[in-house]
Amino acid sequence: MEEAIAQQKFTKGREALQDEIKSIAKNKKAYHDYFVLEKYEAGIELYGTEIKSIRAGRVNLKDSFCSVDDGEMYAIGMHISPYEQGNRFNRDPLRKKKLLLHKREIMKLFGESQQQGLSVIPLELYLKKGKAKLEIGLCKGKKLYDKRADAAKKAADRTIEREFKERY
Repeated sequence: MEEAIAQQKFTKGREALQDEIKSIAKNKKAYHDYFVLEKYEAGIELYGTEIKSIRAGRVNLKDSFCSVDDGEMYAIGMHISPYEQGNRFNRDPLRKKKLLLHKREIMKLFGESQQQGLSVIPLELYLKKGKAKLEIGLCKGKKLYDKRADAAKKAADRTIEREFKERY
């Protein structure tokens, strides 16, 4: 009986560890240049050496975007550095990576990006249960005055926080 309880506790601990999300790369520039309207989680079709590079944290999401081609969504411009021990099995670092989404999600993103002039931008790459996932966002571009307003708001928040710390 005690062994069964101990085994159950061990299994729960392992499952809790697998649910952990490990962030690999964030596209901070996207939050600066765009308003994020909706977020989606997509899997990525990768090859063996690419996932090893991702686990090593050698990924750059800057200047990447997503587009639909023949009813499938691809991440373009996402740089995954070649794996050091990968030799001939390494793929092109800037190749199009197929995103794994439901058809209705792809059609919704494609329709909204075409009609309303929105963009689909990769926001974050992370590992979830050992699988690489890409958080993509349906985004609207910011104007220069929007960026200035955000900068002023951040500065005001910093001064308020500083004053609050000094008083308490």
